[in-house]
Amino acid sequence: MKVLLIGYGSIAKRHEKVLLSLKVKIDIVTKQILKDKTTFKNLKDIKNLNQYDYFIIASETSKHFKQLKYLDLKVKNKKIFCEKPLFKTDKKLKIKHNQVYVGYVLRFHPLLQKLQKLLKNEHIISANINCAQYLPTWRIGRDYKKSYSASKKDGGGVLLDLSHEIDYAHWLFGDLKELKSYQLKVSDLEIDSDDLTMFIGKTKKGIILNISLDYISKLTHREILVETFEHTYRLDFIKNKLIQQDKNTKKNIYKSKTLKRDDMFINMHKSILKDKTICTTFKEAKNVMKTIKMIQEQNNG
Repeated sequence: MKVLLIGYGSIAKRHEKVLLSLKVKIDIVTKQILKDKTTFKNLKDIKNLNQYDYFIIASETSKHFKQLKYLDLKVKNKKIFCEKPLFKTDKKLKIKHNQVYVGYVLRFHPLLQKLQKLLKNEHIISANINCAQYLPTWRIGRDYKKSYSASKKDGGGVLLDLSHEIDYAHWLFGDLKELKSYQLKVSDLEIDSDDLTMFIGKTKKGIILNISLDYISKLTHREILVETFEHTYRLDFIKNKLIQQDKNTKKNIYKSKTLKRDDMFINMHKSILKDKTICTTFKEAKNVMKTIKMIQEQNNG
């Protein structure tokens, strides 16, 4: 199998590592000079795009739209993977010729999959989702001020960066039909993107969602609390622990101690290549963008 990797930043290198473990051949689109690798400066330099079976768009968010549009015009019946978020904001694009998936990798967390199964037969009332990490400590060894996260122009900001939470909220509870939001730059971080986004809304299934995302908290946390008629569920992604408690205080505790750094990425790519995937489809990613657009429009007026 032959793969074309578009972009060569930190996330692209991670995809490269994972895909090489699956014994595929990889060419790369990048302006960087890489020894012992086949590279192209841009997509238009490649005369025969149909030689590739699988395309990975792992460039800056601001480039996703043009690259995805170009690929769908040039190749047919291929699998295209695009890193999250799909775009900087919602855009009109129809995919006509290929299968497109978007990299919301948390769907492949075993405890989130366990929660999804446990909730199938439950009457869900509400969910509270919180995700936060202090941006200067996020990427060790890199100046946070030079990261794409710090730049609104490049598609940074906590709303886009942590849109994983919006995707899995849609997956578990249904798409949002109404919301009230705050998208702000409130800290002393030297960035021009939003560092705090909070919103409360209702899904099409009538479930109340409360989501908080920030670059500010010095105590890293990522968790979801779900209330149903019969149970309360708390999933802590940092501790890899899911707690289910019923009305009589009986607890079931599920853990995932063996989860390694690249496991979710490997399982995501394997499932796409084998056509057995829960990976976010293009349509589902567009619905995430619709929620992001609602928040952006409420706060940029």
